[in-house]
Formats: sequence, structure tokens, C-alpha cells
Amino acid sequence: MNKKIIVIGSGFASLSAACYLAKAGNEVTIYEKNPTVGGRARRLSRDGFHFDIGPTWYWMPGVFEKFFADFNKKITDYYQLEKLAPAYDVYFKENEKITIADNLDAIAATFEAIEKGSAKKLKSFIKEAQDNYAIAVDKMVYKPGDSITELITTETIVRVHQFFSTISKEVRKRFKDERLIKILEFPVLFLGAKPSDTPSFYSFMNFADFGLGTWHPKKGMYAVVEAMEQLSKELGVRVVTHANVTKILVKDKKTIGVHVNGIDEFADIVVSGADYHHSEQLLDKENRMYSEKYWNKKIFAPSSLLFYVGFDKKIENVSHHTLFFDTPFEPHAQEIYDTKVWPKKPLFYASFPSKTDSFFAPNGKEAATFLIPIAPGLEDTEATRKHYFNIIIDRLEKITQQTVKQNVIFVESYCVNDFIKDYNSYKGNAYGLANILTQTAFLRPKIKSRKVQNLFFTGQLTVPGPGVPPSLISGKIVSEKIIKEFSS
Repeated sequence: MNKKIIVIGSGFASLSAACYLAKAGNEVTIYEKNPTVGGRARRLSRDGFHFDIGPTWYWMPGVFEKFFADFNKKITDYYQLEKLAPAYDVYFKENEKITIADNLDAIAATFEAIEKGSAKKLKSFIKEAQDNYAIAVDKMVYKPGDSITELITTETIVRVHQFFSTISKEVRKRFKDERLIKILEFPVLFLGAKPSDTPSFYSFMNFADFGLGTWHPKKGMYAVVEAMEQLSKELGVRVVTHANVTKILVKDKKTIGVHVNGIDEFADIVVSGADYHHSEQLLDKENRMYSEKYWNKKIFAPSSLLFYVGFDKKIENVSHHTLFFDTPFEPHAQEIYDTKVWPKKPLFYASFPSKTDSFFAPNGKEAATFLIPIAPGLEDTEATRKHYFNIIIDRLEKITQQTVKQNVIFVESYCVNDFIKDYNSYKGNAYGLANILTQTAFLRPKIKSRKVQNLFFTGQLTVPGPGVPPSLISGKIVSEKIIKEFSS
């Protein structure tokens, strides 16, 4: 195969696709509208502090290993990994937290101390989750989403009931303590949907959590982006930043390239890793597969209000990853998915990477990222951002029993308007489409255009879904489909 291929965007899926397509002997060019590669995974640097703007969790390490192994490389050729111990802390009220260790035996002991008999139940649950993980990763997630038959295997048939029950139901059958339930419902939030709407088969995320552990790449998630960019260039990929694609060129129902920075650039194949809705806006209306009505009906994963904060001292009583579940989950979830309003009492997540990695903050200081999940499409104003920053800082102080507000050196925020401006994100969503039953596998937007020949899509709105590991897989899926089609 020797084709000229243009890839729009440089997120994990785009970089992955570019690497595989270049390895297959194609001439690949990436066009990225922003100054740096990485898509939603970029880095903010200020006054000696560094922050991962996008993803901060490194789960499912085997997916990353598999990606680099496909190019006869190892992760250690590019970056260093550290398993976090503890994995994370969860606060439920003032000065009350549960620490999740880095191994299942210790986690089970923590559960047992809270709810008698729960250790045995947890290990049984995680064993089922491990079996589901093996099926999902080995048999399902690398499929192109063309047909329902991709889901029909001997293993999935005997587990069909798991697609019609939910994570919430299965967890609540086994555990009574609300704190343990919240911890076990937490991992599927990475899939962008409520646990009460997520099929119980997705318990494989619990194995990713308690079984495989939480890891940290030295210098953060952007180190993974840099690794993939370096690999792509080693494979001959041309990467062009400050390159805003404003149109996908089509002639006789076949793509012939893109219009970028005022110039037509021609190619045999175009792959868009940009937001799917935006990608179709780059086409004339008659060449789009999905209408505005289609997108409006879809259930999107949350957007986020993020704060990147430099403190002039070390923050106490927190871990690298710290969850604040000190308010009820269900009202916040309803505000995200049902009423679509700003939350009254939001749960939030905080990352303090300088607890683990000195790269992130000057000596004696602390870098912190705070994230509040919110509904996409909300009105985003500076006044609202300041209001919520004060809320979470006040709660951080109260819950962790310390004063920190006067130690803030700077605050930078990121929200709906920024997701739209920087990533052309539909309604400012942060994670793509929620992975609910009616939006999984073959029911997600297609990776190949039915209207325009030689036009393909990749990323978290296609298969297999939201998250960094799925994005790596999405890039492989689309590249394999292209290679198969153009090699025959």
C-alpha cells in the first residue's frame, strides 16, 4: 500500500492511526490546528509549574504496551512508568477518607474493615470483572463496529444478561455500604455515563482499577503524547501544527484532500480524528451522514470545568489522585444528564501530580488540577468559573482540615467555551459519546463514510468509545480498515 493520506487532528487516535498507516508504507501528513500536538491531551506550563490539560489517569497499561509493541518498541524506549501507591484517596466527609491501595488484597482488607463479609464478595466481583476484561480487550474492542455480529461470541452469549443489567444493580446486590458502592461505581464514569445506565458487562473497568492498578508516566500524560509524536516521526509521518483544516475536499463523491490554511492539499485518503460532528461540518451538507437532529438526540459524556492551580506550599492530606464524594452523587448526575444545569453541590476530582513527580512544581510548591463534571452546552462565564472555584477550595479546606486559599499563586480555568474553541467540540463535550447500551459498538458513528469514498473517522466518538486507551485502539481500528480496503 502506497497512498498519500491526510490525518486531521493530532489526538491519541490520530497519532495512533498515523503511525499504523505510515508503517504500512503510506505517505502520511497530520494537520493540527493548535500550536502543539496531542488534541485534548496538551500541557500547560507556567512559572515553573506544569499541568496535563486533558487526561490525568493512566489505566489499562497493556493497551499502551500493545501499541508500542506493534512497532517493535517498548514503553521504556520513550517514557518511564510508576505504579501509584496508593492508587487514590476518596473523601466522603470532613476528615473521613478511604484509601485505595495498589493491590487487591489490601483493597479487600479495606472493604472488610468497613463492611463485614465484603472482602470475599469484592474478590468474586473482580474475578468476574477480569473475565469481562479479557473478553472486551481480546474479543470486542478492536472490532470496527460494522455489525452486531461482532458482539456475538460464545463468551458474550453466556453473558448476554450483563448487557441488560447495570453496574449500579450488580454492585448494590453485593454491597450495602454507600461508600463502597460509590467507589465501585466510580470507574465506569470514565465511560461517560451514569452507573445506572451502564451495562454491567462494563465491570471490566473495575478490573482495570483494582486489578491492573493506577499508573503515572513520568512528566505526565503529555509524555505519552510526546512518545507517540516521536514514534510517528520515526515512521516518516509529517506533522504540521498551526494548520486549521476548514474543508474536506470532495469530487465525484470521493475525497481528494483538504483545504488547510487557505491552501488545497490533495490526498488519496482523509482520516479525521477531529470531533466527529465538526468533521462532518467540513463537508457540504449532502455529504454528511448524520443530521443535527441525530446529534441532538445523542447522549454525550460530560463536559468539565477545570482549574489549574499553583500553590506556594505543599498541600496536606491528599494523594496524587483524590476524589471528593462528600455530596450525593445522584443529584449531580441528574444535573449533568437530565436537567442539564449547573450543579448545586458538585462532586469533584483533584490531581496533585507533584506529590509523585517533581517535574510538576518547583521545590516546596504544589501543582493541582481540579475537575468538576458538568453537562455539555452550559452557559460558560467567568463569573460562574470563579463561583465554582471558591466552592471547591472552601470544601478542600474543610474536608482536608487545612487552609490553602491564601497560598494560591495563580489559577487558570478551562471549560465549555475552551473545548469548543480549541477542539471544535460539540457543545463543549470533554469525553465524546457516553458508552450506554444504545451507543455501543456498531451503534456508534461509523468509522467509514457512507457518503464520501476514501473518507474515514477515528476518535472517542467512534468505536470503541471515550478514554485514552480506547482512542489508541480507535486509531488501530481505522488504519486496519483502510489497509484492508486498499490492499485488496
